[in-house]
Amino acid sequence: MSSERVKLTLRVLEAEPKDVGKGIGRVDPEVLERTGLMNGDIVVIEGKRRTVVRVMESKPQDRGLGVIRIDNTTRQNAGVKIGDLVIVEKTEAANAVSIKLAPSKYYAPPDSQLADFVKNKLLNRPLVEEDIVVVPVLGQTIPFKVIYTKPKGPVVVTKDTIVTISEKPMETYRLPRVTYEDIGGMKHIIQRVRELIELPLKHPELFRKLGIEPPKGILLYGPPGTGKTLLAKAVANEADAYFIAINGPEIMSKYYGESEQRLRDIFEQAKKNAPAIIFIDEIDAIAPKRDEVVGEVERRVVAQLLALMDGLEARGDVIVIGATNRPNALDPALRRPGRFDREIEIPMPDKNARLEILQIHTRGVPLAKDVDLNKLAEITHGYTGADLAALVREAALHALRRYLPEINLDSPSIPFEILEKMEVRMEDFMAAYKEIVPSGLREVFVEVPEVKWSDIGGLESIKQELRMSIEWPIKYPETFKRIGIKPPKGILLYGPPGTGKTLLAKAVATESGANFIAIRGPEVLSKWVGESERAIREVFRKARLYAPAVIFMDEIDAIAPVRGFAYDSGVSERVVSQLITEMDGIEKLENVVVIAATNRPDILDPALLRPGRFDKLIYVPPPDPSSRLEIFKIHTRNMPLADDVDLYELAKQTEGYSGADIEALVREAALIAIREDLTIDRVYMRHFNEALNKVKPSITQEMIKFYIEWGEKAKQKLPKEHLRPQVYT
Repeated sequence: MSSERVKLTLRVLEAEPKDVGKGIGRVDPEVLERTGLMNGDIVVIEGKRRTVVRVMESKPQDRGLGVIRIDNTTRQNAGVKIGDLVIVEKTEAANAVSIKLAPSKYYAPPDSQLADFVKNKLLNRPLVEEDIVVVPVLGQTIPFKVIYTKPKGPVVVTKDTIVTISEKPMETYRLPRVTYEDIGGMKHIIQRVRELIELPLKHPELFRKLGIEPPKGILLYGPPGTGKTLLAKAVANEADAYFIAINGPEIMSKYYGESEQRLRDIFEQAKKNAPAIIFIDEIDAIAPKRDEVVGEVERRVVAQLLALMDGLEARGDVIVIGATNRPNALDPALRRPGRFDREIEIPMPDKNARLEILQIHTRGVPLAKDVDLNKLAEITHGYTGADLAALVREAALHALRRYLPEINLDSPSIPFEILEKMEVRMEDFMAAYKEIVPSGLREVFVEVPEVKWSDIGGLESIKQELRMSIEWPIKYPETFKRIGIKPPKGILLYGPPGTGKTLLAKAVATESGANFIAIRGPEVLSKWVGESERAIREVFRKARLYAPAVIFMDEIDAIAPVRGFAYDSGVSERVVSQLITEMDGIEKLENVVVIAATNRPDILDPALLRPGRFDKLIYVPPPDPSSRLEIFKIHTRNMPLADDVDLYELAKQTEGYSGADIEALVREAALIAIREDLTIDRVYMRHFNEALNKVKPSITQEMIKFYIEWGEKAKQKLPKEHLRPQVYT
């Protein structure tokens, strides 16, 4: 860079979540190349005030935009907002000999060691007098004001800097409010909301010039916990508008006409303080469908809200934001242009969004080196922002339990050396992961015992089929996209009882890392008309929402028998129709796999057994000798066996035994040994031989022949009459 200092004019944008609180300004890569600025250089940012940051290169997508990304605290220090222009100039910063900080009045220093603790957190940070810096202490961020630096001008905190903390707190400091950096994974949504809200409030002349009316209302909808209320708070803070929040139910009153009066007062107050934002949380509580509500009050409130939003009176610069997780429960008259002009869906966070959210919530958390946020983002399918916040909190509490023995709870303050060494490890996150269930899946989520592929003896080809059909599409979606194919939608496991069909489904749930929803056939059925179909519909709706998901239907023959043979009220026919519609209907089934298990495939409805529904029919055969040997090894893993026990010989003798039979045989042998002598420490071959006489095989040649013949018929796609259920006489 030439000796003369280059002054740049750059536009301010919000910071990356991981940079918040670090005194970093990320600059457009093209600007760095053009001006010779280097990563790590210190620059002065001049808005209404002057502050300093350390420059880092921004992401490639910022190239050519002429922007600098700084966090909320830096924006406050420079006296600017998002979208403002600032002057940026390279500067030299001296090493600070000493600095004095004033804490916020919300925090009293508990200990003289606080200064050392704060210094460690501020090492290598550039500062100037009057700057505000935030320091994470015990999971909360505490603001300090720089009231004195020696020498004057920009300085950098080093190990030799003397840091003192004033007894007197700073006079006024507005606590950090919710900003766009506190919202993870919603870049494109924030962009849309800013266009619709900030622009009309800040620059109404743009809309006048185009001769159009700015939007009147925005409806944010999406599952609970995805950040709808948080987004509205951030918009209000960043737009610097007068903000009124209404929680749906609070405006309801038992007195005639009072609820409508409260609504009118709120809109009147907003008009007086325009530009203003009215935020109505849980709007479905005060504006339900008028055809469906019984109460007269709700109808009048809906009518009043309609009149206020698009009535005869002009409303001025007042924008209404509504939030709901039940958009279809709202009165349709509200959902039209002129009232809620735009409806913005806040979706479930994907992997990248989850990573951003985790970075935001772990900002003030001392993470150990082994914590891999990428891995956590990968395994937390179906978690909302609120679930991820709970995960981080639970992990921190888990870590705290480790340090509790060292802490004297009666002491007024905790020594800072303990605070310094506290950290949250990956094991704490994994323990928390087992406890936190995605909030939307609580009603249908099933805790599956951890079964790995190694716990299933034999069946190698079937395991491989399931891996390819379920694990691979979740772990390597780009491969399927590249080849241009879609993974199968449904897999039917059929075979004799006890061969491990349910066990395979459990292993899929553990190994794939997908959300696992289990439906036990008979429990879907209800005595009320329409309830059984609703249960199926609800399970598929949840699975779509919290995908990738595996729906497992055990004993599917109970809920999907052949239609036209019904001896009940026709409920099973309607359930089959609902199941067919969900699996291959108009609504798309993305990233959801249905696994069904049955030992009576002959009574299943043939319409389910075509590609697009159950694409793969997998026969789970009785174990062959080598598989039986594997099963014996698995079930005798923790059993002390005598030297004379020959598992290979046992595997040869157990022709016709299923996996469940072998488990029963091993258990019976152990019980015989205990019965013989309570102090016995081994199980001998004689015990197994005796058990063989008691536990008999459950699979016959006729059964195997029946399953093989049915499989061949089904794969040939024979007409319905050939797949009719067999009648055993």
